[in-house]
Amino acid sequence: MRDNENWRRREGDVNDSELRSAWLEGLNEESRSWLERDDNVFLHQSLSSPCVDVVAKSSGPTLCTPDGKVLYDFHGNNVHQLGFGHHAVVRAVTEALQDLPFSPRRYTNERAVQLAERLVGLTGNRLNKVLFAPAATLAVDTAIKLARIVTGKQRMVSLWHSFHGASLGGLSVGGQPQFRSGLGSLGPETTHIPPCATASCPWRCGDACDMRCADYLDYVLDATRDVAAVIMEPIRNTDVQVPPRDYYDRVQAICRRHGVLLILDETATCLGRTGRMFAYQHYDLDPDMVILGKGLGGGVFPIAALLAKRELDDAKPYSIGHYTHEKTPVGAAAALAVIDTIEREDLCQRANELGTRIRMHLQEIQESFHVFADIRQIGALCGAELKDTPEMDGASLAEPIMYESFHQGLNFKVASGSTLTLSPPLIMSDEQIDDAMGRLYTSIQHVLERTSKERLYTHE
Repeated sequence: MRDNENWRRREGDVNDSELRSAWLEGLNEESRSWLERDDNVFLHQSLSSPCVDVVAKSSGPTLCTPDGKVLYDFHGNNVHQLGFGHHAVVRAVTEALQDLPFSPRRYTNERAVQLAERLVGLTGNRLNKVLFAPAATLAVDTAIKLARIVTGKQRMVSLWHSFHGASLGGLSVGGQPQFRSGLGSLGPETTHIPPCATASCPWRCGDACDMRCADYLDYVLDATRDVAAVIMEPIRNTDVQVPPRDYYDRVQAICRRHGVLLILDETATCLGRTGRMFAYQHYDLDPDMVILGKGLGGGVFPIAALLAKRELDDAKPYSIGHYTHEKTPVGAAAALAVIDTIEREDLCQRANELGTRIRMHLQEIQESFHVFADIRQIGALCGAELKDTPEMDGASLAEPIMYESFHQGLNFKVASGSTLTLSPPLIMSDEQIDDAMGRLYTSIQHVLERTSKERLYTHE
C-alpha cells in the first residue's frame, strides 16, 4: 500500500472505499441525488467530501436523514456538548439577530465584552486577555503570531499526530501527515517531537511511562534556541490519548526553565467534554495561552477564542487577529448560553457520569467479543482501540463496524485507523446512552459474525 494510503487509513475514516460504495446502494433516490450534486460541486478532500449520507435534520443528540434514518451522534465534530439546536442557544442567537446581528471593527458590544469576561473568570483570572476568531485554527494562527512578537523568536515545537486545524499555520504546527502531504513548505518553522501516552511513542512506555518523551523536549529546547512556544493538545481528542500528570508537570517545568511559552489547544476538549471546564485543569497547568473553539458556539455559530496571560499584552503594538466577525454579538450570545447551560445543568459532572456508563458498556463488549486492545476514557470522551488478531488487524475491523453502526443508528469517528472514538452530547439520558451502546454491541456482533463466515468460506 502506498505511504499516502497508509496515512489515510491510520488517521481517520476513509470515504472512498468499497464499503462506502455498498452503503450508497442502500440509500434512497433522493439521498443519492443530493450526494451526486455534492460530489459534482465541492472540491474533493479526504475524510470530508465525497460524503456518506445527507442530513435533513439535527436535534438534541440525533441526526435524521431524508430516508428516515435516525442516528445518535457520538461524533458531532465536537461542537455538540449541548446536542443540536439547544433551546437556550437558539433563543440567545435569535435575540442577538434581532437587535444586533453584526458589530463592525472600531466598535465593541455588550455580549462580546461579557463573553470575554466570562471566559477569563472560568480560568480563575489566570488567563485574562482574550481575542475572538471565526475558527479555532485562526486562533491558533493568532497564538503563533503573539508568541513570536512577545519572545522575538520564530520556531514552534509541537507533537507528531496532533491536530491544530487546517490553516497553513495550524498545519505547520499540526503533526498528522495526511493534512500536510503534498503542500510543500509550510510556515512557521516547527520542530515536531513524539507525543506521550500513544501507540506511536517510539519508546513504547505503555503504563510504565518513564518520561523520556518529556526529556526529549528538554533536549530539543536546549539544542534549538530560537523556540517561541510549545503548542500541545492537553488530551489528544482524535483517539483519546490521556498523558499522565507527571508528564505535564515535567513539560511545564521544562518550558519555564527555557523561557518558552506553553500554548494549549483545547479546541475539541474544552467546555465540559473531559469532566472539567477545560482539560488542562485535570493537570493543574498554568499555560501562557489557551485556544478554545468548536463547542463554544453551541453547534449553532462558529466562534473561537484565544486566552492569554496579561503580561503577553505588554509587547509593542501589533495587529494579529483582525477578523471581520471577531467580536460577533451573535457568536458571543451563543457562547454565553453554552456556558450558562453547562454551569446550570452541571454538565461537567454529567460528562463524568456518561463516560463511566460508556466505559461499562465497552467493558461488556470486551467480555463478549475480546475485540479491544485498549479502552481509554476521560469524562465523556472515550476511545476503544481495536486489537490486531491473527486473522485481521484492527483497522480492517474499524470501518466495517462504523458502517454497520450507521445501519444500526449510531454515528462516531474512527481515528488512527483502529480506534472507535465516542464523544456523545452531554445532555443525553442514561437510557439514551444504553440504547446507543446497545447499537454498538449489535454492530460489532454482526461484523464479527460476517467476518467469521467469510473466513470459513475462504478456508473451504
